[in-house]
Amino acid sequence: MGWKSKGLESNAKSFVTKKWTLLLCVGCFCAGMLFSDRMWTVPEAEDKVVSLETGVKDERLKLVTEGCDPIQKDVKRGSKNILGEVSKTHNAIQTLDKTISNLEMELAAARAMQESIINGSPISDGLKIPESSGKRKYLMVVGINTAFSSRKRRDSVRATWMPQGEERKKLEEEKGVVMRFVIGHSATSGGILDRAIEAEDRKHGDILRLEHVEGYLELSAKTKTYFATAAALWDADFYVKVDDDVHVNIATLGATLARHRSKPRVYIGCMKSGPVLAQKGVRYHEPEYWKFGEEGNKYFRHATGQLYAISKDLASYISINQHVLHKYANEDVSLGSWFIGLDVDHIDDRRLCCGTTDCEWKAQAGNICVASFDWTCSGICRSVDRMRDVHRRCGEGKNALRTATF
Repeated sequence: MGWKSKGLESNAKSFVTKKWTLLLCVGCFCAGMLFSDRMWTVPEAEDKVVSLETGVKDERLKLVTEGCDPIQKDVKRGSKNILGEVSKTHNAIQTLDKTISNLEMELAAARAMQESIINGSPISDGLKIPESSGKRKYLMVVGINTAFSSRKRRDSVRATWMPQGEERKKLEEEKGVVMRFVIGHSATSGGILDRAIEAEDRKHGDILRLEHVEGYLELSAKTKTYFATAAALWDADFYVKVDDDVHVNIATLGATLARHRSKPRVYIGCMKSGPVLAQKGVRYHEPEYWKFGEEGNKYFRHATGQLYAISKDLASYISINQHVLHKYANEDVSLGSWFIGLDVDHIDDRRLCCGTTDCEWKAQAGNICVASFDWTCSGICRSVDRMRDVHRRCGEGKNALRTATF
């Protein structure tokens, strides 16, 4: 009995064991199939990804080699677009600056005319803006400072370095160079001095009349009025002031100024810094010497008064602010003071102040002077008698203006 029971129990355990063994085998088989499927599928996908990345790299390498990489193209295209926008912005700013300058000059001219009407003084022909003033662009306006008593000086200039008649008009039309003697009115308006100047102007047509009363102590005021009037009448790159006892080579002056056209605020001349003279009764006495510090001090750097030039923006600045610009005793000091505190390029060019003795050998060496005079006389000594001789020795030649290109 015991053995039989044991035999049955043993058979039951064997049956269960076989059953679970079969299920375990089936489970293992399924697990193996699943595992095998994952093992074979993933490497295939990874191979495809690696193959795809390799192909992309090869394609990019080919594009770069051929100069057709789309990323590089986008970068280059972006750089070009940025440069183009910067260039457009720069051009727009330049156009805006030019428009503002033109409007400022027109405003200054309108103010000058309004003041003439308010003060009851007649508007001179010089202040009437010609129709072509807003259309024509000039290189420079040369204002030759003169006085009622300087008729012979003016004639000596006309006979030497200042073109006359049709030649002067042609110089304006073809080269953009305007030249005028600059003078105001006498204390007695319409008197004999004024009538003499009017007759001279009818003969030569080369005089610019200013709304200004002439006087040696009024040179600073005359300078302000000249620049304001010239800026209103002619749209030029530069405005020049020169004394009527100085010799000038116009073609050389034009070429010198043309080199500075790209600079907006230029002040060109022979820069100096002379002593401030406090003693009364001496020439060039400065009543406001105390403003420049202790006795014996020097002025700030400024261009000597025989000849200097300023750019259009500075002439417009003087025109707009002429009523608040302070006048010192000396005209060249006054002009220099008006630019203190402004962003101005001071150009010190010694060719604008050659002596009448060294200008000849400089001309022979090919280094032609712009202007020549004697420091001892603040101009050419006895200029009426010597202007022809200085012109012969130091002049740039008859054909210089005809062949000049600015």
